[in-house]
Amino acid sequence: MIMERKKTDCPALPPGWKKEEVIRKSGLSAGKSDVYYYSPTGKKFRSKPQLSRYLGNSVDLGCFDFRTGKMMPSKMQKNKQRLRSDNLSLSKGKPDLNTALPIRQTASIFKQPVTKVVNHPNNKVKTDLQRATEKPRQLFWEKRLKGLRSSDVSEEALRTMDLPRGLQSMGPDSADETLLSAIASALHMSSAPITGQTSSAADKNPSIWLNTSQPLCKAFTVTDDDIREQELKVHQARRSLEEALMADGLARAAESRRDTQGRAA
Repeated sequence: MIMERKKTDCPALPPGWKKEEVIRKSGLSAGKSDVYYYSPTGKKFRSKPQLSRYLGNSVDLGCFDFRTGKMMPSKMQKNKQRLRSDNLSLSKGKPDLNTALPIRQTASIFKQPVTKVVNHPNNKVKTDLQRATEKPRQLFWEKRLKGLRSSDVSEEALRTMDLPRGLQSMGPDSADETLLSAIASALHMSSAPITGQTSSAADKNPSIWLNTSQPLCKAFTVTDDDIREQELKVHQARRSLEEALMADGLARAAESRRDTQGRAA
């Protein structure tokens, strides 16, 4: 990746501080820039929180704009106005704790009190707890994801997952991609065990007998061999992630050493 670096003095910070702007010249992020700050001793800072922790109370960074490197008094004024408006809205939104009888707001020229009934022995509220907690679910909502493919940073479509042989999709216009979306949704949104459609009538008339809390597949069982195979895949994925993180850390350390050698030269 081709980058252009511009390093200048930062007058908003104490003497000796420098600001570096790195402009990307190629790749998907061409035209974007990253801003870094260097202390007089050569320490590099990538964000405003890091800068604030390092400087402490010696410099007030409340109105400091990290990207431009300038003090913006208007920014502090906007924060104060926003805080003042939030406090005002909270004070207005307090509930009215006055228990006095309300006044009838009618066209009458005389203020007439209204009888306030708080409780009545004949009042009975009937509620169905099961229906109150359950929300309606749309049948076959997974069909809306048909044709959508995930892609990487280079906008290339990722390869779809291969489902086990024991998973058989069901329902109108069923496909492996639809089944994968249904299983992923059930695993993330439901705390109940995932067993598939246990009713045999669901395959004949799914619009009536379909269990909406289960994915669109026939009943299946998970064996010990399936669990061991999945544990092996997870172990391999964690090892690959560990290697990638170590490579990234080594690359950052090498970049830091090059920066230090460049400043020393």
